[in-house]
Amino acid sequence: MAVFRRDDLPRGTRPATLALWQVGDPGNVGTLLRAADAFGAGVALSEGCADPTGPKAVRASMGSLFGVPLSHFDEPTGMRVALVPTGGIVLPELQLEGDVVLVLGAEREGLPAEVLERCEERASIPQPGGGESLNVAMAGAIALYELARRQRAA
Repeated sequence: MAVFRRDDLPRGTRPATLALWQVGDPGNVGTLLRAADAFGAGVALSEGCADPTGPKAVRASMGSLFGVPLSHFDEPTGMRVALVPTGGIVLPELQLEGDVVLVLGAEREGLPAEVLERCEERASIPQPGGGESLNVAMAGAIALYELARRQRAA
């Protein structure tokens, strides 16, 4: 058992951020925190996201909740890239410079038009195997890996 104060959790943004729009599953929120930790990113949450301090999210984060800075959905600055299942620029071909905010939506609903309109680009992860779409946590982890791969290559 542990006792902590929410106000003591890391706050702020990083050059790479996952911005989650109404991701309601606490397991996905926790897994995305874990991926953000692995790749040095921050996480921004909209209203309607699962509580990152809830038991399932904390368990899925495997402790990353205590090291990843959290912010409100609109706080991070940089190029906003909406991750969409199809129809976006293929992620490895997307031109990126400076800070990047990867915007992910809830699995069933995706991103609403008003959120998509605030994004400079739309990107999709190539899926040659034919699956319809990826789990939101898997998509976020793949997108962060792609950013990290580019940084290593530069």
